[in-house]
Amino acid sequence: MVRLRRRACLALFLCALFVLGALLALRTLKPPPDDPRRRRFPGPWPEEKEAKEAPAPADSPAPPVGAQPPPDRDAPSVSSSLHVFYYTWYGTPRFDSRYLHWDHVMVPHWDPKISASYPKGRHSPPEDIGASFYPALGPYSSRDPAVLEEHMRQLRAAAIGVMVLSWYPPGLADDNGEPSESLVPFILDAAHRYAIQVTFHIQPYKGRDDNTLHSNVKYIIDKYGTHDAFYRYKTSTGRRLPLFYIYDSYLTPPEAWANLLTPSGSHSLRNTPYDAVFIALLVEEGHKHDILSAGYDGFYTYFASNGFSYGSSHQNWKAIKAFCDSNNLLFIPSVGPGYIDTSIRPWNNHNTRNRVNGKYYETALQAALMVRPEIVSITSFNEWHEGTQIEKAMPKKTLTRLYLDYLPHQPDMYLELTRRWAEHYSKEKEQWLM
Repeated sequence: MVRLRRRACLALFLCALFVLGALLALRTLKPPPDDPRRRRFPGPWPEEKEAKEAPAPADSPAPPVGAQPPPDRDAPSVSSSLHVFYYTWYGTPRFDSRYLHWDHVMVPHWDPKISASYPKGRHSPPEDIGASFYPALGPYSSRDPAVLEEHMRQLRAAAIGVMVLSWYPPGLADDNGEPSESLVPFILDAAHRYAIQVTFHIQPYKGRDDNTLHSNVKYIIDKYGTHDAFYRYKTSTGRRLPLFYIYDSYLTPPEAWANLLTPSGSHSLRNTPYDAVFIALLVEEGHKHDILSAGYDGFYTYFASNGFSYGSSHQNWKAIKAFCDSNNLLFIPSVGPGYIDTSIRPWNNHNTRNRVNGKYYETALQAALMVRPEIVSITSFNEWHEGTQIEKAMPKKTLTRLYLDYLPHQPDMYLELTRRWAEHYSKEKEQWLM
């Protein structure tokens, strides 16, 4: 009996050793993070899946920007000839104590009789937001580091090399937001990690004129001009200068701009350490000559609604480009995937431009290509109020609203379209230079 017990114990011990050895062997089958098999089978491995699906605590802080992983080395290279307008005016209770911009008011029509026929009031996030599409990230805060990181990934995936940052001076904001100039250093740092550059879209804040713009330019260049992500445009003479887009530039008389932008102006920036490439907004045809006499270096058209203005009408781009070429000006046409702002201007449906499953965007891109521009701007990455965003959107239906979406395509449809077109644009530019 004693001998039998010894044999049984030995058998159990050997069995336990076998099981333990088998488990250790299986564990070694999991490839390390940089193993090629992970690229072929990118989904989470079994022991990781449980951890990834575990919900984060509701009050857990967002990960610090510096702790985020670097961009995918296999991501497409970006094009510095492709600029996209970007907005940082969004807020949520978690990061900003309340919703900002997602709760946008419904802007009344200037004619009280027309205005009386349309809804009034303010949107109520998160189910009801001031947009006709619904972001894949939900109504987010521009202060959320995780959101900023995701936006950089999307820009990189679309091959966009320059973010045109909507900018107000410190302490100032639009009527529906709060000051966000303090975010600029974080945006520059995040952009640099993704090989993206940042330039500035100076908004028409109250009191903006040639004198205040002089101060704005000095402030931006002094504070951010040495950052690796600060965009500089290489001119035909080989100089590398900052580039500024000036929104609604026509609100200031050309004579006033000339004080700042012509070499003989009373407080000229020309041939000083603060010289730059200044791009004016072209709306009406007559603005061409005003912009030229003001001393600007070029035009952009911004609006994504074809036919809305002289500048935004594709059929006029050939004539605009010819005018620019004959006057040594830079023409930057602005293209967009569509336009719909009826969530905040319910009376403005006549300016809606349907996306037609990407066809509208492709038509605009092709129209831009026809005039052989040195730079193309995209309206926009995330102007959700006007439905011009190329950021990822998701299908969404609530008790009171049915949002538009990109179906039957994926949420990244417009990022992918942009990437493909960027490759085509790059090849075409090589042919033009030849």
